[in-house]
Amino acid sequence: MTASSAALVPQDAPSIELEAPQHAAAVEALVDRAFGPGRFAKSSERLRESNHKLDACSFVALRGDQVIGSVRLWPVTIGGKPAAFLGPLAVDSERRSAGLGQALVEAACQAATQAGWNAVLLVGDAPYFARIGFSAAPAAKVVMPGPADQRRVLLKALVPGGDEGFEGRVAAS
Repeated sequence: MTASSAALVPQDAPSIELEAPQHAAAVEALVDRAFGPGRFAKSSERLRESNHKLDACSFVALRGDQVIGSVRLWPVTIGGKPAAFLGPLAVDSERRSAGLGQALVEAACQAATQAGWNAVLLVGDAPYFARIGFSAAPAAKVVMPGPADQRRVLLKALVPGGDEGFEGRVAAS
């Protein structure tokens, strides 16, 4: 990094790192604060309950030793076809609107690409996630386990054509 580019990065900018076992409790506390107990009633939670996160594709944002953001990916199938499922994405309330959530999602998607995944599925705010390449159109025939607003079911191709042909029920892998 040159002296001029170093001046553009705030000294207290958070680092984005792979989630490690020592982050687990802080991640759970952050997700609880961000979503509250209602998160356990969401259809997305059904896909995480008996599943295992993709360790090589799950990240935390740290300020020092403090977890201030998190994103996890999980293996799922859609009508038998594999995809990575993103969520939850959580950022400390004092750190929102600074691009940290987008940076976490981009890191997770890049890691998923490197790990050989073709697409990432999520349930979220379409205008927000559209900026990162997610779309409802390729997810039109995707069926979440339980009630979900279909307009919020989004897919992103990680390789050319990677978001094509997804149809059917989503299940944990």
